[in-house]
Amino acid sequence: MQGHATRNYAIVTAAYWGFTLTDGALRMLVLLHFYRLGYSPFALAFLFLLYEAAGVLANLIGGWLATRHGITRMLTVGLLTQIIGFTLLSRLDSAWSDAMSVVWVVLAQGICGVAKDLTKTASKSAIKLTSAEAKQQVAGQLFKWVAWFTGSKNAMKGVGFFLGGLLLQALGFRLALWAMIALLALVLLGVVTSLPRMMGKSKASRSAKELFAKNAGINALAAARVVLFGARDVWFVVGVPVFLYSQGWTFTMVGGFLAAWTIGYGLVQALAPKIVKRSPDGLSEEVPAARLWSAILALVPIAIAVALVLQAPYLEWVVVGGLGLFGFAFAVNSSVHSYLVLAYAGSQKTAEDVGFYYAANALGRFFGTLMSGLLYQWGGLIYALGGSAVMLLICWLITLALPVSVDKKTPAVV
Repeated sequence: MQGHATRNYAIVTAAYWGFTLTDGALRMLVLLHFYRLGYSPFALAFLFLLYEAAGVLANLIGGWLATRHGITRMLTVGLLTQIIGFTLLSRLDSAWSDAMSVVWVVLAQGICGVAKDLTKTASKSAIKLTSAEAKQQVAGQLFKWVAWFTGSKNAMKGVGFFLGGLLLQALGFRLALWAMIALLALVLLGVVTSLPRMMGKSKASRSAKELFAKNAGINALAAARVVLFGARDVWFVVGVPVFLYSQGWTFTMVGGFLAAWTIGYGLVQALAPKIVKRSPDGLSEEVPAARLWSAILALVPIAIAVALVLQAPYLEWVVVGGLGLFGFAFAVNSSVHSYLVLAYAGSQKTAEDVGFYYAANALGRFFGTLMSGLLYQWGGLIYALGGSAVMLLICWLITLALPVSVDKKTPAVV
């Protein structure tokens, strides 16, 4: 049984790697292509708004559908939807007006946002399922599998950032998209031929009230996730790339930094089980860790903002170093949260619980993306970092409400 579970875990992880590689590349393709065309910071953020907003509904519905129809089917739907979104983007015509181009890109990005979160919800749900099937697992297996899955996925996204810049330079916008469509087709073929068709199928919620009636742990984590990811994207999406470019960095340097940051962030996530003390019950040490690392993280953007106000020497490198520290603390936070949602989740409706949680994740990304363009346009990087600090302080306050035990009917798998 354990070998079968490990095989399915490996297949799901590899499939999500392929998906994430193209998703990271897409973000860099769109950002660099349209910045080169002269779009403002807010216009660049606007291009990603529907992509993030679509994820809220996609996660909620995706979790319900994955429970009703099985995880494998939802992975397939997610990959097919991404292919459709990429195909629409490849049809963008340079002869169109700016308004028409923006509308087309926003709509295509919205489809890709649905694809991303359908795929993420199905994949994360599969991790809970496969860890539960591994009956001879060692203590802490779920945390280790979640950390490795999440960390390696984010490292792959960093590679995708670099790949997007490389493909844009080597092939141009349209051919780069077709190259990624070919990769996604191979991933789709692997999923369809390798995973059990009915994996994760269970009895889904029968009403919206039941779908949204989550336990206290998941509700608190969802609220914390909104502000945690909003605090990252408020500087990550527009603020830092545009700031570094304004300091004389080239596109290659900016893309390389974002790639290195994301890869490092992913590696730290994968190592989180070695950083966070483990407990036999899976919660008594992990919940205090979530509170501690939220407090540490909130201090970092405050320190960077102070350095900007004081015009510290070698300012751009102070920012880069500070964001490196931010990435480390953020990675530990994110990994602990990703573990806790599965520890709190009910075994019969894991996909629904995960979908609800990642809907909050998508809402945070949407809010952070919107504020990234607005705050940077209003007051530069200082405003963006200030917004990040406020959201992180709220995140820390919310973690104080996290329970250190779960209902006996829905025990944690540790």
